[in-house]
Amino acid sequence: MKQPIRYTLGKTERLKSRKVIEYLFKEGKAFSVFPLRVFYTTEFPESAIAQNDLQAGFSVSTRNFKKAVDRNRIKRLMREAYRLQKHPLTTQIENSNNKIAFFFVYTGNDIPDHKLIYEKIGNSIKRLIKILNEATPTNN
Repeated sequence: MKQPIRYTLGKTERLKSRKVIEYLFKEGKAFSVFPLRVFYTTEFPESAIAQNDLQAGFSVSTRNFKKAVDRNRIKRLMREAYRLQKHPLTTQIENSNNKIAFFFVYTGNDIPDHKLIYEKIGNSIKRLIKILNEATPTNN
C-alpha cells in the first residue's frame, strides 16, 4: 500500500547549522525568482554534517522590514508555501541520492500575499529540481 504524502516541515528539514549556512553563502550558488533570492549548494564542508538530505532556510531583510511582525509573517508564508510544494523535490533527492541545502531570502519591499509567495516558491522548487537533474550524471 502506498504511503500518503505528508506535508510536514520537521526540525531536521530546517537549515540551522551555522557552518552549513556560512558555507552556503560563501561557496554556494544562487539564482533569483523575484521577489526571492535562492542560495543553494549540493556540496558540504567536511566539518559540517547535514542532518537531512534536504534542508531549507528562510530569511527576510531587516533593512526592508523594520517590524519583526512583518518579517515573521513573510517567513511564515514562505515556510507554508515550501511545505505544501516540496514533495517533487523530496522525490528527486531520494531518487538521485544527492544532498542539497538552500536558503530562500525575500528581497521585495512590500508584504506579499500568499498567492504570490506560493507561485514563486513553486517556480524556485522547479528550478532546483532542474539543477539537480543537470548535476546528476545519468547511467546509460
